[in-house]
Amino acid sequence: MRNVALVGRVLYSAIFLAAPLFHFSPQAIGYAAQQGVPLAALLVPASGLLALAGGLSILVGYHARLGAWLLVLFLVPVTLTMHAFWGISDPMMAQMQQAMFFKNLAMLGGALLIAHFGAGPLSFDARVRARAVAPAIA
Repeated sequence: MRNVALVGRVLYSAIFLAAPLFHFSPQAIGYAAQQGVPLAALLVPASGLLALAGGLSILVGYHARLGAWLLVLFLVPVTLTMHAFWGISDPMMAQMQQAMFFKNLAMLGGALLIAHFGAGPLSFDARVRARAVAPAIA
């Protein structure tokens, strides 16, 4: 069971490590600007860096709680601005954005769980904690 948290972290972080590269493309910046994101040329790449930092932190389990909060900071505005299905008149596009909205809610829930419980036993955080406790016992 010790491996479950590690596998979960790897699977969870995958989307945050793959997607940020797109945040530096003119297409992503243009799409965000079209959706009403202010300062899209600045905020979209910044959001990519935020997602990448949070994803890496969770992947390796180093300051994973902070990494999870970075993902919360990324997910809340992205979910509300980029996947606002309630304002779309085309039924197919609204359905697609609704699915993306709820996918992001699920990822937000995962980030909050990691923010609360941490990275688990097979992580750098656990090693640091174990080293801090070991000298106190000796």
